[in-house]
Amino acid sequence: MQTALPTPLLAGLSPAQFMRKHWQKKPLLVRQAFDPVAPPASLKDLAALAARDDVESRLVTAFDGDWQLRQGPIARLPAMSKPGWTLLVQGLDQHLAAARELLDLFRFVPDARLDDLMVSVASDGGGVGPHFDSYDVFLIQLAGRRHWRIGAQRDAVLRDDVPLKIIANFKPEQEFVLEPGDMLYLPPGWAHDGVAVGPGCMTGSVGFRASTADGLAAELLPRLLDEADGSGKRYGDPRQEAATEPARMPAALLDFARRAVEAAVQRPHALERALGEALTEPKANVWFDAADVLAPGSGACLDRRSRMLYDEVHIFLNGESFRAGGRDAVLMRRLADDRELGAAEVGRLSAEARELLDQWAEDGWVQPLAR
Repeated sequence: MQTALPTPLLAGLSPAQFMRKHWQKKPLLVRQAFDPVAPPASLKDLAALAARDDVESRLVTAFDGDWQLRQGPIARLPAMSKPGWTLLVQGLDQHLAAARELLDLFRFVPDARLDDLMVSVASDGGGVGPHFDSYDVFLIQLAGRRHWRIGAQRDAVLRDDVPLKIIANFKPEQEFVLEPGDMLYLPPGWAHDGVAVGPGCMTGSVGFRASTADGLAAELLPRLLDEADGSGKRYGDPRQEAATEPARMPAALLDFARRAVEAAVQRPHALERALGEALTEPKANVWFDAADVLAPGSGACLDRRSRMLYDEVHIFLNGESFRAGGRDAVLMRRLADDRELGAAEVGRLSAEARELLDQWAEDGWVQPLAR
């Protein structure tokens, strides 16, 4: 990706300039970021996806001021002529190629941070109320119009009488109406409220991963132990004195436990491996269809649901880690960065790497390149 070139997507800024000036710092309103804009799905498509049990969806209604939230599957939607409802479909990029292509436009942010594309469709007056997100978000107006109010609010108090995280004391500082093709970037924590202006309002939301320290530690620690071979030193206390306070935890045992955890983290490449596997782990509702190995002379591309990363030693794909070096490492990294390898590049892989690629194809993680 050319990160130094200006782009209409970012109001004439280059991705490098955007990351320096706006990313996690201040909002950016972009008029006609997409000209023309092509919604990745129709209302019929979204309704069909929302009815499936392998798709995360929500229906938010505020009929007569009564906020209600219903989790999918959602068999039937209200009429578009009825004001005050919104359907949200999460992870559209996992299901539709056009949604994956839209999400890929934002890969100037590292894949380790990029999460998914959510699309909402709303009737007149539909929305989810004033709220804030703990992650960055690009809000793309795909169809219809939406009225946005935003503010850098730091004293937000949530209502306790509704099933959504709606701000009770919302204090907007700016407002504008987004037309089809417009886009709004908001850093984490910016309060915002979007209300559909007229029926058929469709908005795409590019979201990002923002793990908490505790949450990340909870994911990594079990993976760090996966490499243990059972040969670790067993605790012993030959100098333990007779206990006068038998319920007190021995200091020597605490020290042994601390050193055990430190040793697990310091094992060569252990933390890198655990982090890469955690960041590429597919979501719970994602699965892959088994397929055949790649035909001779075929290129390869990642399935749109696949997550692939790499570091100096490993290749990570869908929660698993692999060692690679030399030309194989260069080509596998290219597959991760470009999400495809041409036939000539596939032909340069070693026999072992090609066997691995074929296994990925059988698992449905990799598909034949369609050109």
